Amino acid sequence: MMYHRFKLVNFVSIIAVVIILTSLVFANDEVISRTPQLRYETSWIGNTFGGGEKWVQNYIQAMYVAPNGTVYTNSLWDEAGREAGIYKDGDVIGRLADLHGWGRLGGQAVTANDKYVYIGMRQDFVNRKDQDYPPEGTTWHCVRRYHLSGKSAPFAQGRGWDKSMLIVSNQSPVTGLAIRGNELYVSDAATNRLRVYNTETMQEIRSFRVASPGGIAVDRQGNLWIIQTKQGSNPAKIVRYSREGKQLPQEITNIVEPSAIAVDLQNRILVGENGPRQQVLIYQVKDQPVLVSTFGTPGGVYGGVPGEIQDLKLYGLTGVGTDFAGNIYVNSNGFNNSGTDLRKFSSSRKLLWQLMGLMFVDNADADPTSDGVRLFTKQEEFLMDYSQPAGKQWTYKAYTLNPFKYPQDPRLHTSPDATWVRRIQGKPFIFLVDMYESFLQIYRFNPQTDGKIAIPSGMFVGTRGGGGKSILGNWPPDQPEEGEWIWRDRNNNGKFDRIEYDNTKDYPYIGGWWVDSRGDVWKTVRTKEGIRHYPLQGLDEHGNPIYTYASMSKEATPSLFTDLRRIEYLPETDTMYLSGFTLDHPAVGDDTKVVGSEIVRFDNWSRGNRTPRWRIVVPYDNTGKREVSTSAMSVTGDYVFAVTGKTAKVYIYNARTGAFVKNLTPGPEVASQSGWIDIPYGLRAMRRNNGEYLLFVEENAKGKVIIYRFKL
Repeated sequence: MMYHRFKLVNFVSIIAVVIILTSLVFANDEVISRTPQLRYETSWIGNTFGGGEKWVQNYIQAMYVAPNGTVYTNSLWDEAGREAGIYKDGDVIGRLADLHGWGRLGGQAVTANDKYVYIGMRQDFVNRKDQDYPPEGTTWHCVRRYHLSGKSAPFAQGRGWDKSMLIVSNQSPVTGLAIRGNELYVSDAATNRLRVYNTETMQEIRSFRVASPGGIAVDRQGNLWIIQTKQGSNPAKIVRYSREGKQLPQEITNIVEPSAIAVDLQNRILVGENGPRQQVLIYQVKDQPVLVSTFGTPGGVYGGVPGEIQDLKLYGLTGVGTDFAGNIYVNSNGFNNSGTDLRKFSSSRKLLWQLMGLMFVDNADADPTSDGVRLFTKQEEFLMDYSQPAGKQWTYKAYTLNPFKYPQDPRLHTSPDATWVRRIQGKPFIFLVDMYESFLQIYRFNPQTDGKIAIPSGMFVGTRGGGGKSILGNWPPDQPEEGEWIWRDRNNNGKFDRIEYDNTKDYPYIGGWWVDSRGDVWKTVRTKEGIRHYPLQGLDEHGNPIYTYASMSKEATPSLFTDLRRIEYLPETDTMYLSGFTLDHPAVGDDTKVVGSEIVRFDNWSRGNRTPRWRIVVPYDNTGKREVSTSAMSVTGDYVFAVTGKTAKVYIYNARTGAFVKNLTPGPEVASQSGWIDIPYGLRAMRRNNGEYLLFVEENAKGKVIIYRFKL
């Protein structure tokens, strides 16, 4: 093709082009010689595997361990489609197909025999009259049958597009599954019934009443042990039924929150206790179940040094099982679906392997005093060793959320997704924002009282459209009836108390947040006075940062902007970086989460200068198709960094001149893949003491944070 193209070009024209190009090379020799030759490495944190066909799913809601040690899992959602995963020997084996898209989702129950896997799943309405989907307004909660390979296994009278679904309910999910011989036991919580089906024909054999049935295990006598979930004032317990539906006298009642159940080779009942004990409780059954042993550190991750990750410290149990060799498998899901932490232990309680998928809609930042070694995400702490190969550099050190001591922790009630780490008076603080920039959460640390736990310290909340409370529902308690507010934990109990709110009715819009190196908070809103500055007023007696509306200042939006989106102020140099849509490059529609169309630098900001030093036009699709847009920005050292949404391409600009420098894309270490950048702060940048730059970039498709490392 190149030969034919050159044949069409006039020879004289070729000579002219060569002369012009040669002159350009010499004319720009100085510029070219100063252009950085960038070599970079891609690494990651938060997932055992880097991508491609291998990643650990976002979270696990149910788990079944086959006798040969194959682990089958189920969850409502995995961004890349591994709602139901298959794992063995510390590796990813596969997934159950077609649970992602077309109205299909996973669920909270799974079991298997030597021929099929059965999972609870959900099928929503899809407007395809030529195929078998539920009618509009109806949801099928099903048991779906699969071959062990992960391909669906249709059956006569099967429903759905591939005839592999058994409709159990139109009201609520399947909450438990188990098998004995050719009988499949299904918990139908909506009707308070335990249903029994033939594993081959999938025809219902019988059913019997069980109040609030959940997880199921079958003992060696063929009797069923069924979790009864807590209902109102009725506490949770585990009851025993015969296969025919006769309730037997044995019960397990000395539990708080049973979340998983299994039977081991010794016919003992293993119960995942997700209450304050955070252990697997092991019962021997004679006349009545007797607690004979426990597995895991008492208190789980909150025992010993609270939050510190150790082999036997569990947290947020959702799965337990054993294999024929007596090995024990436990999945910890954290709280509020923090992420997967699947571990296999020998019968002597030695950790044999661990699979982690800790990230979902999340990003990292470094403790500024750690030179990039100590990283935090919204619920985790990692230590880095950059001398190790890509993907092996991180060690999971702490889980920083404690729902038992701090049940009003905002992370349990909201969905934060990106982190700033700041030092104020030498003390570390974490600031968290959410996908729609509706709040800023503040956490402090006190190792003497709380170990590694991030303590709820403060929170900013913007005004909700439509008026009324900023956050709907019963959380947080005692919030103002209208307007935005600032909360500070003035009495050191980690709770939202009525006297701890400062509120105002200042502005009607959400917008961009920033916390500068002094601890000052900045906010952009979509008004003429679109910049809010909340100077840090010091730390109170408990170590909480103090911010008030009385000390807040309003600053005018520079006239070139029509819609201000992001703000980064660097007090060391009095430099302001703003982004948004401008008169010259307006928005097409209301792209609420993007950076805008331009990034602009202002020098001497505190002295009133509003003349830009430069303006960078960043990638933005002005056709309205939204195929290209800039999702996040970050400024550090000599460079401005930005990343696009669907393509996840990093753009590097010279902070002094605004000139474009280089693009970065995910490298072979992560299979050259990334999901979309879904969050406004999906990029964080820092420069290490050796001049190396680190970029942390959200990658929620395969459950991790990508790290770019390079020198310029």
